[in-house]
Amino acid sequence: MNHTSLPSIPATVLLVLSLTLSGCGESSKPPAAAVGTNVKAPVMTVQRSVQPIISSAPGTVVAEQQAQIASRLTGFISAINVEEGQNVAAGQRLFTVDPSEVQGQLSQAQAALAQANAALADAKNDYARFGNLYKEEAIPKLQWDKVRLQYQVAQQQAVAARAGLNTAGAQMRYATLTAPFAGVITQKLANVGDLATPGRAVLVMENPARLQVQTSVPAEIFSRLKLGDSVSLQLDGSQNSDAINGKIARLVAAADPVTRSYLVKIDLPGGHPYKSGMYVKVGFASGERTAIRVPQAAVLDRVGIIGVFVVDASSIAHFRMVRTGASENGQVEIQAGLSAGERIVTSGNTTLQSGDKVVSTGGGNV
Repeated sequence: MNHTSLPSIPATVLLVLSLTLSGCGESSKPPAAAVGTNVKAPVMTVQRSVQPIISSAPGTVVAEQQAQIASRLTGFISAINVEEGQNVAAGQRLFTVDPSEVQGQLSQAQAALAQANAALADAKNDYARFGNLYKEEAIPKLQWDKVRLQYQVAQQQAVAARAGLNTAGAQMRYATLTAPFAGVITQKLANVGDLATPGRAVLVMENPARLQVQTSVPAEIFSRLKLGDSVSLQLDGSQNSDAINGKIARLVAAADPVTRSYLVKIDLPGGHPYKSGMYVKVGFASGERTAIRVPQAAVLDRVGIIGVFVVDASSIAHFRMVRTGASENGQVEIQAGLSAGERIVTSGNTTLQSGDKVVSTGGGNV
């Protein structure tokens, strides 16, 4: 019996056919989606709230009590006893002017007083002696009137000489300059050996315990301000610093002739962190509006994109880009990207990723 011979099939071909046939018996399945991590975090519902409309103006922290210390004498500075930044007590010596010229004037005044006193004593003796003679009618009235006049002139000259001595003594006291109040030296404008002249400041000092913020505002803002009004203050250029509240202490009604703005002085609250010379952003309330504000910790910067994590109805977190506004007291205004009623993660979100499931630990409403 003859058998028909079959062509030989390579083993690799058989393996491919086998895999193909086995695959045809199963339905194709899509790849499984990645499952997010469960994360515990506080979740809060966003709401709109009434916020004041703030008009801002730049301000500067200045000392309410300042003094430019200048000599009332003309002379070379022989000593400066303080440095910039040094705290001084009231009455503490600041600098000394060489008193050589004043010392000469004092010596002249002392000599003039001695001479005037001697002339007064002589005139007094003549007054007493000639007075007796006039009573005895031993001298004519004309001679007595002359002696009496000389005595009066001597008295006046003695008074003038004593006043000159007092003035010279006062000038000597002006040779040593002392602090008019307790404070800190902010500027040193001269050195030992420089010529001090009246009106030319040698030192500038201020009282750091009495600071104010000064700002200038246009007429439309100034017209709405009243003494005692509360204003917000924040260090200029520091978005992360908390604002503090000051009170309007003085409104200067005379406008600056160049800028047409009005000066406003604001008292700082006790325990404030500000120092003289700092720049401050001053906020004046000029109305109200509704706005969405969220905690500062809810806002993240992911590779240059500012956003928050929004939690959907299935508790899945989604990173959403938002546009932020002003920040104050740990809260940030959201100008776009969020709606009232949505839920966001308020903290503990630094490692959170879109797709993670958020297990709320509470929070409430924003």
